[in-house]
Amino acid sequence: MGSRREKKQSVKPRKRRRAAKVTARVSSTPDERFMRRALELAALHQGFVEPNPMVGCVIVKQGRVIGEGAHERYGGPHAEVNALRFAGVAARGATVYVNLEPCAHHGKTPPCAEALIRAGATRVVAAMRDPFELVQGRGFDQLRQAGIRVDIGTLAGEAAALNAPFLKRVQQGRPWVILKWAQSIDGRIATRSGDSKWISDEICRAHAHEVRGRVDAIVVGVNTVLRDDPMLTCRLAAPRRVARRIVLDTDLRTPPDCALARSAHEVETWVVCGDLAAHRARAAALRKAGVHVESMSGADGCTNIEALLTLLGTSGATNVLVEGGGRVIGEFFERQLGDEIHAYIAPLLIGGDRASGPLRGRGAKTVQEALRLPRGCTMRPLGDGWIFQGRLW
Repeated sequence: MGSRREKKQSVKPRKRRRAAKVTARVSSTPDERFMRRALELAALHQGFVEPNPMVGCVIVKQGRVIGEGAHERYGGPHAEVNALRFAGVAARGATVYVNLEPCAHHGKTPPCAEALIRAGATRVVAAMRDPFELVQGRGFDQLRQAGIRVDIGTLAGEAAALNAPFLKRVQQGRPWVILKWAQSIDGRIATRSGDSKWISDEICRAHAHEVRGRVDAIVVGVNTVLRDDPMLTCRLAAPRRVARRIVLDTDLRTPPDCALARSAHEVETWVVCGDLAAHRARAAALRKAGVHVESMSGADGCTNIEALLTLLGTSGATNVLVEGGGRVIGEFFERQLGDEIHAYIAPLLIGGDRASGPLRGRGAKTVQEALRLPRGCTMRPLGDGWIFQGRLW
């Protein structure tokens, strides 16, 4: 190791900087650079615009940015309109970069394709087509019919990744599902007695609350309610939206005096059970407290989480956070209903045969059967531990 360290130190800093600049020039075209800026603008408003997609727009003339904007809130002006307001009359003859096809229909706002035509843009560079049924290429068609050059596909992969939750809801009818847990370094989410407060530190918990504050629903199992009596609200960060709280409770054991029920008039709360016929009195007590009780019985007699996700997608939910416990997270995982993992890893060693892990259930029989996550996963320091984030499929 000593010789390698000495070799690195012998490289002059000036040469390293020059090499980095050459690499940047080769790997990034002007179209990619401006599209990357559009993606950055779009991502700033995650949690504010759903169920709409996150969209950013950059207007360029003679190589110089003359306007930029983003879709900032649901129901507000779209990215192209905000960017055109910034650019003004200078937009005539300009190139417009946008990470999603401009809309061509009248919704809460007028069509963006028409706005670009009226502004006199001569070229539109879009990362990808919008699969929403009222768009689906119509925006591109309108632009081309007006004589505007349309180029599609710049940073298409990055654009699809940014709006993966929107794309899933539009194409599959279900929301994006994030599986979240905090664990010790040996993979335990609680001790043998069930104690789990607190495995992660306050910095990690604040990050988890930020995620709570941008999703549409938070799901836990009834055992988590009975053990921890959680609130499932965003208290350690500024919320961008208020998530619906959902308890999976096959036999309707959720107490009508738990924290979720007591606050059900302030924050929408669901308890999803199996067969309701045997538990009508319990359901009545929860409903009296303001809880919405939904019966969704699967073939195995347990709650039908596939039907729940479909219902949430139909109601406009784009992102769902599943917080546990291990049996619930394991069930989502084994049924391939999760899309993404957020695992907070603390520098603790809990040990023990009876200490719970985050993915209960059958599990893989062999290492070859285990799910190997695709590339693109990240692990970075956070607080006194780490956070692992990655997509499952």
